[in-house]
Parts: sequence; structure tokens; C-alpha cells
Amino acid sequence: MLVATTENVPGYKRVETLGQCFGVVVRSRGLGGNILASLRTIFGGEIHEYSQLLEEARRQAVDRMVKNASAMGADAVVMMRFDSSDIGGIMSEIVAYGTAVKLEEEK
Repeated sequence: MLVATTENVPGYKRVETLGQCFGVVVRSRGLGGNILASLRTIFGGEIHEYSQLLEEARRQAVDRMVKNASAMGADAVVMMRFDSSDIGGIMSEIVAYGTAVKLEEEK
């Protein structure tokens, strides 16, 4: 499935707009990861444990969004965006969302 952050996809025309689609993930680091990340804050720099957590959560959110769009009969998602928030200071919510569409190659 084609996923684009733009409204239009060069070489394709939109033949049907199916509506919004999304994928949601809520993740938390385990106790060991939190301890290691806390120790890293003492010295500064990137906290790899959290970077990896958020990267995996974004991929999973996109996968879920694509599954949602496929269930709607879409062959593409346009205007894809991410949103994130913190839940209680211990969890992160990642949402991938966009518009599910059917595209056709321009001739």
C-alpha cells in the first residue's frame, strides 16, 4: 500500500476518498529499560532505549493504519501524519492517521 504525507501522489489521480484511517499504539518501557534510561540522563545525550521504543511504536502504528485502510478497501493513504502524547508520565501513545483513498494511474 502506498502511504504519502502529501495530498496528491504524482502519476496518480484520486478516484475515491474512503475516509479517515488510523493506527494507535500505547507503549511503556520495562523497568530495566527505565533504569538504564534514567542512568543515561545523568550524562546527557541520546537515550537510545526511548528512541528505539518510539521508532518501533511508529512502525507499529503505521502498520495498524495500513491494515485499517486495507479493510476499508483503500490502495493508498494520503496526508499521513503522526501524533503522540504522554499518558501518566509512564506511557507513550503514538497515532498514525491519514485519509484512505483509491488511486488510479494517470495515462
